[in-house]
Amino acid sequence: MTWLVTGGAGYIGAHVVRALTEAGLGAVVIDDLSSGHRRFVSEGVPFVNGDILDGGLVLDTLREHRVEGVIHVAGFKYAGVSVERPLHTYRQNVEGTRMLLAAMHDAGVDKMVFSSSAAVYGNTDQDLVTEDTPKNPTSPYGESKLIGEWLLRDQGVATGLAHTALRYFNVVGSGSPDVYDTSPHNLFPLVFDALVEGRTPRIFGDDYPTPDGTNVRDYIHVADLALAHVAAAQALAAGRALESAYNLGSGDGASVRQIMNAVARVTGIDFTPEIAPRRAGDPARIVASGERAARDLDWRMRHSLDEMVASAWAARTAAIGS
Repeated sequence: MTWLVTGGAGYIGAHVVRALTEAGLGAVVIDDLSSGHRRFVSEGVPFVNGDILDGGLVLDTLREHRVEGVIHVAGFKYAGVSVERPLHTYRQNVEGTRMLLAAMHDAGVDKMVFSSSAAVYGNTDQDLVTEDTPKNPTSPYGESKLIGEWLLRDQGVATGLAHTALRYFNVVGSGSPDVYDTSPHNLFPLVFDALVEGRTPRIFGDDYPTPDGTNVRDYIHVADLALAHVAAAQALAAGRALESAYNLGSGDGASVRQIMNAVARVTGIDFTPEIAPRRAGDPARIVASGERAARDLDWRMRHSLDEMVASAWAARTAAIGS
């Protein structure tokens, strides 16, 4: 049983590939390396350097490797930048998903696990986000992920495609010292880069209606996230019915100040974060319930906050030394 992982050379995708391999499942990667890294793909895993917008290449890959299902992680993932580049975002995330589904149909591949996002909810005021929380994306990125879910839904009605979408919140940590988050926009890389370069990390706003005044977000370990993908793939392969979407969240979250304190503890670098003004559109709190995923996908938080920080820092420092 082989699964195609689109975007499998990226931070999340590479962890998914490794989790598939550890579970005894075959994997093949397609990635255009626009944000991924060839070195993140484990030795022995077939790698195709290409774009999912190349329908012929995707079709050939599906057929050559006798792919049973697809875990679709590839996409343009920068919500803030998507506001400035909406057409690029829709081409990569909407048209890319449409073409991938078309190639799957032509190849007779009828199973997909889709990488969705908490961005489909937008700036909700609910204390605990569930899968039934109204969808109100506030960026082209969030809109593109919601449209991706609709594409899967409609293809499921039309062709019987077995599918589910996993809505990520804030993915952090590392399950392997040679794979780490290289995004220029995520909190952990920004804080680590500042410390490595001798700068003081910043907190944007400390006057929110939260226990310590800073934003509360839902942080989940990337290795736990990868296991949820494997569980979803195994369920679809076994013919088990899954929900159309699952939140992968902690249920309680952590504040930005708690993250900063954990970073200081783990790294041994004593610092007091600078306080900058709030960023426009930043909600005070976004935390998700993971109850449905726990029920169906053995979803659980296997790592503490300090363990998340420690694994991410170890991978980041290993990269500096390599």
